[in-house]
Amino acid sequence: MKIPFATRPLLTLLAAATLALPGAPLNAQVNLPALGDSVSQDLDVGSERRLGDQVMRQIRIDPDYVQDPLLQEYLEGIWEPLVKAARKLGQIGDETQARFAWEPFLVRDRSVNAFALPGGFVGTHLGLIAMTGSRDELASVLAHELSHITQRHIARRIAGDSRNSMVAIAGLLLGVLAASRGNIEMANAGIVGGQAAATQLSLNFSRDMEREADRVGFNVLVEAGFAGSGMVSMFERMEQAYHLMDSGAYPYLRSHPLTSERIGDARTRLALEPFARPRGLAEHALMAARSRVLMDPRVDAWKVLENYDAGARDLKDGGNGYEQLGARYAAALASIKLRNFDRAGASLRSAELTLQLLNPSPTETAAASRLLTYLRAELAEARGRPADGIAALDKLQGEKSRPMLMQRVGLALASGPASTAGPALREAADALQTHVSLEPNDALAWHELALIWEKLGQPLRAVRAQAETRAAAGDLNGAIDRLRSGLRQSRGPDADQVEASVIDARLRTLVYERQGILAEMYKGRYIPPDVELPN
Repeated sequence: MKIPFATRPLLTLLAAATLALPGAPLNAQVNLPALGDSVSQDLDVGSERRLGDQVMRQIRIDPDYVQDPLLQEYLEGIWEPLVKAARKLGQIGDETQARFAWEPFLVRDRSVNAFALPGGFVGTHLGLIAMTGSRDELASVLAHELSHITQRHIARRIAGDSRNSMVAIAGLLLGVLAASRGNIEMANAGIVGGQAAATQLSLNFSRDMEREADRVGFNVLVEAGFAGSGMVSMFERMEQAYHLMDSGAYPYLRSHPLTSERIGDARTRLALEPFARPRGLAEHALMAARSRVLMDPRVDAWKVLENYDAGARDLKDGGNGYEQLGARYAAALASIKLRNFDRAGASLRSAELTLQLLNPSPTETAAASRLLTYLRAELAEARGRPADGIAALDKLQGEKSRPMLMQRVGLALASGPASTAGPALREAADALQTHVSLEPNDALAWHELALIWEKLGQPLRAVRAQAETRAAAGDLNGAIDRLRSGLRQSRGPDADQVEASVIDARLRTLVYERQGILAEMYKGRYIPPDVELPN
């Protein structure tokens, strides 16, 4: 049975691998240097980013790496103001701003967890989003993880071990990743020199680092316009769940242990800030509900959620309207997944009625109504009624967003064969082609483009899009294999020679890129042209 990486506390495993370098005593005391001193010499910004990229190449190809346009948009909508605030507060320098990825991503997992990786990557489990009660609570966790990055805590823990090669560090990281996915042979290959003990370590940032991330993160949170109460309420929520820690549902508590001192400090900082009322509760309730459905793809779990709204008390009975809204959204989405379309439609109509009864501010109403409109389009796509989905999306007049693009593409693909849906498919292909020219690392967009080219009878274009899907995910080996397959197909007399030349040029570029990565990993050693990146 495959054990996906997301079912393990990645924060524990990956950070433990990063912080326990080959040859370093497991109980060694690490001095905390001040910012700007030897940290940049021990692990410079470029090296840290390359280390993060190596780990992300493995994460992006894992099936539990979530590519949901709506949830990703929501996560980025919280993350980007935090990064801008950290920049404004002087916590992100010019070099770090330019070299780090500053990229949040989602992991399909029920556990409450989030983690920072080298180079500016932050992962968020869907279970964390599902348990938060407001965007401010979610923002407080992201602000804390962002502060681990801006304060270079990973690099500071590596300080003093700079002579260990990046290959060894990356090998350990990949080995622990493999172990978390149940691949013992790969784990043994990656974890060498007695480093298997690293899997027994937790993140264990020092107390000073945790306090620093709390303090810096709180300032970033407030500067970004979020309610400081979000950090306090999140601490209180986690404190209440502390007794559940050993169940494995709260790995965040293991890697970020709560103390009365930390909770008290957060409350003291909140008392010094002007009161700010949480905003966007309706939108967050819907996104938390979406996370709740997507975090566990088992049919049994969806059947439970399909009836989730039955336990939500109506407003007239004193129920929490936002909980009721989320419950009905979750019930509708779960019914879509189970293909109980009539049940989904009924739950969706109930959610729309609940939003009307709640009647939040016009801005919040518009944001929540938009998400319900997308759910209606999702329902239309699933039941094979693309015209209904298009009519729903047309109500969002003038919106040009990634979720809009991807939903319209999904509806085009659901419109039937190319003989009848040709115009819609070609329009979708043109829109996607424009998008990927501006966002070449959008793996989901390339994947959808490959499906469209296949339906339109353009095999070479489909193969190239499949290759770009792999390249965008960081799987250069897979991308090169697909391009070579495309070149073989292009030898036929009827092949598109223009597309063949594009494939040939792209193949050369990716082979050269792979050689550069290998040269960086194995400095001073000759790398034959056909050597592949390690998996």
